[in-house]
Amino acid sequence: MGPVRNTSMPVLVLLLCCLCLDSGSALDTITSFQPIRDSDYIISNGSAFKLGFFSPVNSTNCYLEIWYNKKSVLPTQWVANKEKPLKDSSGFLTTSEDGNLVILDGQKEILWSSNVTNSVANSSAQLLDSGNLVLRESTTGKIVWESIQHPSDTLLQGMKFSTNVRTGEKVQFSSWKSPSDPSIGSFSSDLQPQTQSLVQIFIWKDGSPFWHIGPWSSRSSIEKPEMNSIYHDKFCLTEDEDGTYYFSCSYVSNSLFHYVMTTEGDIAARYWYYEKDDWGILWNAVKSECDVYGMCGAFGSCNSQSSPICSCLPGFEPKNTKEWNRGNWTSGCVRRTPLSQCAVVNSSIEAVKMDGFLKLKRMKVPDFADSSPAHENFGGSSTKSEDYCRQQCLENCSCIAYAYDSGTGCMSWTRSLIDIQKFSSGRVDLYIRVTYSELDKVGDVKKVVTISVIIGAIFISICTFLLWRWMAKQKVKVQELPLFNVEKLAKVTNNFHLSNKLGQGGFGPVYRGTWSDGQEVAVKRLSKASGQGLQEFMNEVVVISKLQHRNLVRLLGCCVEGEEKMLVYEYMPNKNPHKEKLLDWRKRFNIIEGIGRGLLYLHLDSRLRIIHRNLKAGNILLDKELNPKISNFGMAKIFRSNEDQANTSRVVGTYGYMSLEYAMEGRFLEKLDVFSFGVLLLGILSGRRNSSFYHDEKSMSLLEFAWKLWNASNIVALIDPIIYEPCFEMEILRCIHVGLLCVQEFAKDRPIVFVVISMLKSEIVDLPHPKQPAFIERQIALDTKPSQHRQRKCSDNNFTITMVQG
Repeated sequence: MGPVRNTSMPVLVLLLCCLCLDSGSALDTITSFQPIRDSDYIISNGSAFKLGFFSPVNSTNCYLEIWYNKKSVLPTQWVANKEKPLKDSSGFLTTSEDGNLVILDGQKEILWSSNVTNSVANSSAQLLDSGNLVLRESTTGKIVWESIQHPSDTLLQGMKFSTNVRTGEKVQFSSWKSPSDPSIGSFSSDLQPQTQSLVQIFIWKDGSPFWHIGPWSSRSSIEKPEMNSIYHDKFCLTEDEDGTYYFSCSYVSNSLFHYVMTTEGDIAARYWYYEKDDWGILWNAVKSECDVYGMCGAFGSCNSQSSPICSCLPGFEPKNTKEWNRGNWTSGCVRRTPLSQCAVVNSSIEAVKMDGFLKLKRMKVPDFADSSPAHENFGGSSTKSEDYCRQQCLENCSCIAYAYDSGTGCMSWTRSLIDIQKFSSGRVDLYIRVTYSELDKVGDVKKVVTISVIIGAIFISICTFLLWRWMAKQKVKVQELPLFNVEKLAKVTNNFHLSNKLGQGGFGPVYRGTWSDGQEVAVKRLSKASGQGLQEFMNEVVVISKLQHRNLVRLLGCCVEGEEKMLVYEYMPNKNPHKEKLLDWRKRFNIIEGIGRGLLYLHLDSRLRIIHRNLKAGNILLDKELNPKISNFGMAKIFRSNEDQANTSRVVGTYGYMSLEYAMEGRFLEKLDVFSFGVLLLGILSGRRNSSFYHDEKSMSLLEFAWKLWNASNIVALIDPIIYEPCFEMEILRCIHVGLLCVQEFAKDRPIVFVVISMLKSEIVDLPHPKQPAFIERQIALDTKPSQHRQRKCSDNNFTITMVQG
């Protein structure tokens, strides 16, 4: 018998090699020994992004691309060989002998290279979880090239585009030529630093300005405040020592969220809407014709709400009247009367005829601004700062306009005023320099307008009063909403018998009724003693009749006869067994998530953009499957699409669920509902009522109690013992963390509802540390001060229809 050979080691080696070859597409690294071919791909270590070859829709060309790994239908985030596509499937990606990352075709011709001049051999490329493809030296691990320095049409988290004012070198992102052709299109975007403190962002179309935003301070733009409210100071503009300005964006981590430049030249902020399995748009640059650069020419102002959209600034007239009247505004406007102050020698006689300024409110400021930060805000006094700006401009004969912003300082203009736009809210006031004769004309016009407005207001008030009186006596007519008479509703509720009474709120009592076919309904009857009236009743009818969502209570009809006003809803059965058996952790989380979905629909996805203003436990009803439904829209506020906040002199709601800025200042925005949701969330998880609305100095509010436990690292003590199980502890603590983020004192610190839902679903892994909540005791202390400017209509939340409690 011959010698026995040990074959186990070679077989093992062969098996490992086969496994490596089979799993090569799952690696995150590329070397000369591990290239990527047509059907291969690599995935980042955390499975966030994928890199491989891909053909766009309606194209046979092949490109090396990076895209989101979670959804194969999501668009490309980066393209390497966008100008030189592969024509077949024979190409591959590898590292070359000189250490560069290259794409080779079937004949091993280089179609694309990282073009690093001082690279070394045996380098490797790695795809990171940020979507960044990096090329490293094998020996030192030093990054010598990265894809985020060469963006395509998308700006991901952590990406930067920049401009060096000394060398002129730029990093910009550009549109695709078409949806099926990723080569460089007609549009690109970059930074344009004008002065040391003023930086603008431009979109260019074939080298000419197409859109601009600015000036930009370190974290926000004075012209797009809605961007700041969405991203909460997540923009960053920085400058390094060599004169390079960088602009970057940091979004919530692990979210399918990015900027993209479309083939039409728009920049859109997009997020993946999981429930609809489609993209949602949070913000876009070009919303109307007025956003196009220089639409109305020099000294022209654009207002998308007016017809025609272009008008000349005060003191100016069209340069070419015929073209202007035909809708061709490109020639712009010219000054009617030349400025006089600098044309004469100053004297006591001429001093009374000095030039002045006309104020234009809520404007997008023109391009080509000069800055003057030397006044240093005069110790924080904006009035003195504006006076300083005015005086500086008045003393400079070349200055034709100025503006002031607390974050940017003084801005002045000495050249033609281009790309001015009028808005209905936000932005800054622009002051246009005119001769004294133009100021007199404006004064006369103001007198005429004031008298006309007073007369018109009186007339409208009379008509409104008569209309209100008529509506109070007539039946409400709402499209597609059934109307019921008092007799029928009295019959189905057994003449509103106490045995059918379900509960009572600020509106009035609610009764159970049964139609003849056995269907049960809830009849909400306005009480004569109620603090609410026709306004709240009509508001609820108009709002909820246009809403359709599984987490909003459905309005079946209404009744208005004489003094009787009633609403008929779908019935939410209150047949709950003992709470210990009913509301376990899973059921409570489903309730929390359902409330969040309903709130997201109100804020973002409904036909009307609605802020509820009275979200509390008593206004959350449960159906027989324990699905939550938001109810009581009598205090809801409808916003237009271009509004992001408003003020009211009539504060309504429930103490304990009100945010500080709303309770004290009457200022409300979407973050008011986020605050209320946070209080509701903490109440559901703890099984405790929020007692902060009681004027008892010894009582501790739910928010204060939760915050003290958080600071003591004992937040587990907040959890309702009924739902506590060790296996659920991390999920429950995460929800408490989200609740504390929702109730932070300052609105800018609270996340929007979309982000809240992503946090609850753990789509966002890393949560920020919460800041101190707005304790309601502070609100009550402030509320004791006398005020003649605010009305408050608040309930004690003593009565509810269906309680959502631990």
